[in-house]
Amino acid sequence: MADRPNLIFLMPDQLRADFLSCYDAAFIDTPHIDSLVERGVLFSSAYSQHPVCVPARVALMTGMDALSTGVLDNGHFLRPDYADCGIKCLPEILRDEGYYTAAIGKMHFYPWDLRLGFQYRSIAEDKRWIYIRDDYYAYLHSAGYDKYHGKEHEGYYEHRGAIINKLPWEYTVDHFVGMESCRFIKEHGDEGPFMMMVGFPGPHGPYDPAPEFLDDIDEGEMPPAIPSVPGDADQMVESNVASNLRPWNGVDYGNMSPAQKAKIRAHYAASVKQIDYEVGQILDSLRDKNLLDNTIIIFSSDHGDYLGDHDLMGKGTFYETGCHVPMLVSLPGADGSQTRSELVALTDVTATLLAMAGCDLPEYMDSRVMPGLGIETEPREMLISSTFGGWSIYDGQWRLSKYENGESMLYNLRTDPHEQVNLLNEPKHCEVRDRLDRALTRYVMGHMRTGAYDRLVYQHELSQTTRFGREGWKRPYPMPMFEDEYTFQA
Repeated sequence: MADRPNLIFLMPDQLRADFLSCYDAAFIDTPHIDSLVERGVLFSSAYSQHPVCVPARVALMTGMDALSTGVLDNGHFLRPDYADCGIKCLPEILRDEGYYTAAIGKMHFYPWDLRLGFQYRSIAEDKRWIYIRDDYYAYLHSAGYDKYHGKEHEGYYEHRGAIINKLPWEYTVDHFVGMESCRFIKEHGDEGPFMMMVGFPGPHGPYDPAPEFLDDIDEGEMPPAIPSVPGDADQMVESNVASNLRPWNGVDYGNMSPAQKAKIRAHYAASVKQIDYEVGQILDSLRDKNLLDNTIIIFSSDHGDYLGDHDLMGKGTFYETGCHVPMLVSLPGADGSQTRSELVALTDVTATLLAMAGCDLPEYMDSRVMPGLGIETEPREMLISSTFGGWSIYDGQWRLSKYENGESMLYNLRTDPHEQVNLLNEPKHCEVRDRLDRALTRYVMGHMRTGAYDRLVYQHELSQTTRFGREGWKRPYPMPMFEDEYTFQA
């Protein structure tokens, strides 16, 4: 058991791929994050299939996509008796195989102190959850500080959430998460194989870096926001503005000027720089304990952030900058760095970690081992994505997206990477549209069966059984989703 690798999964919240220098961002330098693939793999086509916080995270915990779990929105979560339905979460599987499992930072579980198999937890559910009395709350209070809503900062409304954090840097939440990660490595890193998931609350808005990190960013060098196309997603923009006006944020993102978007992007970039620093501290802690050469590290994010692209803020749809995420895998035994262009999903982190630990993959998982890591796997031909508000299918060139509000888009990402030309109703592209639509429909309908499995009354025919025909028959509940644990009796 001692020779098995340690596993670390680093997951900032709402980090889009093109704000890292290893993904060719010229306006920012992220040397510590970049260093993860000096011996490893960078995936250039990695996507969050569920670009909303909780659905993405539940998919990671279960290895199942959101249509299978039924968790399609931030107001959804796993049933409390999910184990009775035949589901085991990632940390539970690893725990049962002898790994010491730890979760540091933001997990976005309901309730917030749920464990889902993590044996060790240090919790920081900031930035929007200011009333949660987690470990970060205790850390602040021990020093006489408190959590603050973004609106308590100077210029919050004027600068559309781009602010300077009023806490000293050493008391900011991403530093707390980095510090707690290092503490776990120092105190428990040599006790046997461990799996540590690190959830940084940044760079999710409010865009509130410490001034030390903003000094490294030139607002004038920020890439301009991708413009919206009138008539393509007018309802989407209207809904996005309304959602962000709710109390959790309270910012009006309607009619933002280019200067306001540039400031948001600069503050977001500075928040990324701060996370890069913390990643460097984690790597140093592994070196100090002589653990780096036996530790596999995966770095990704739950989804991206539009940052004004298409006149949108945040996430929730299938535009490229909302769902294209970084995916870096550091392999201690790798011979240099490589870049892979195959399609991979954020949910594939689950199967990859299990395979790296030598665990068998449950048959019910939608997750697949990522290619290029020395483990036999079946590449994805397409990615199918879902949230409560829409479905999407992407084959590496064409993306078809359909939304609850009736808006639909078809983009050729190779010729139109900024998604400016909607080809949905172009006659010469009808064949592509219909092919993708058929595949999307088949997938959604097939996974609806899994998502409703816990509501089955029987797995075997009952109409010809005497047992069912007599008074007092009881329905097995919950019906196990993925194992035939209900024994038929005539």
